[in-house]
Amino acid sequence: MFVDIYTHILPPAVAAALDQLGSGLGIAQRMKTVKNVHDLDSRFRSMDEIADYRQIISLPNPPIEAFTTPKQAIDLAKVANDGMAELCRKYPERFPGFVAALPMHEVDPSVAEGIRALKDLGAKGIQLFTNVNGEPIDAKKYEPLFALAAEHDLPIWLHPTRTADFPDYTTEKFSRYEMWWCFGWPYETSVAMTRLVLTGLFDRYPDIKIITHHGGGMIPFYDKRIQNGLASLGGRTKEEDYSGVLKSLKRPFMEYFNLFYADTALFGNSLGLDCALKFFGEDHLVFASDAPFGPIKLHTDAIEARDFEKKTYNSITRNNAEKLMKMTVK
Repeated sequence: MFVDIYTHILPPAVAAALDQLGSGLGIAQRMKTVKNVHDLDSRFRSMDEIADYRQIISLPNPPIEAFTTPKQAIDLAKVANDGMAELCRKYPERFPGFVAALPMHEVDPSVAEGIRALKDLGAKGIQLFTNVNGEPIDAKKYEPLFALAAEHDLPIWLHPTRTADFPDYTTEKFSRYEMWWCFGWPYETSVAMTRLVLTGLFDRYPDIKIITHHGGGMIPFYDKRIQNGLASLGGRTKEEDYSGVLKSLKRPFMEYFNLFYADTALFGNSLGLDCALKFFGEDHLVFASDAPFGPIKLHTDAIEARDFEKKTYNSITRNNAEKLMKMTVK
């Protein structure tokens, strides 16, 4: 069985709410062009191309707070979580679980909605983005969300977010050629992971579980650059004193990166998939396709092409996901 742990969906009530908001980002219109994100019949046909296949659903990018006021964000998160929970109840053989969407303008309402989604609706974890309208996710104010996930022993799905508003060069006003997406998102993931490590998150919450999208960003490829380069942290910086950062951690800092989980949403049979597997290990790699933005079969074929031993295959395609979400997928 393939348990696809990271897929995106727009429940009907959310689509209707977006239409009413008339978002300046044109999010409602853009999502309508991706048929399988909102058309269940079309989505089911795509799912049926893969035998014995299930999806864990979550809202797509952009984050709710990117196009809403605080009040709109709270209302939309509730509609989204209710809508995803309803889809899971109606189609348990398709959607055995969902990831809670959170309104991130303010932390207290976000925690409250997280508690409601986890306790009352049965969400299998929470989705956080790598920044909140440009503010780093490792900021102290967001710590209650990590504490919430740790308390419930359920994972955080960490999704990169970056737009063309982040230019590639200081002389330009926006990112060209979609570099903000192709390279910006892996960069976002890598920076968020590293800052969570260096600010001691895993010391405060040793058992916290964080699933990083798209193979853990750049971390597996740059493992030795990180390990040996950041060993001299502070030597290149005049603006702040970093001399005590590594000393404050309870373990060698590189060990913390292996505590993250990574998914296989890498657009197919890539060298990156092998790199992610070698770095994170078979117990910390989970199958994902990023459907409907990534073709499902492209990702299942990538796993099948490797001729894994049965234990490795089952761990990646199903068992790791079940352990993370504390459930048996039927």
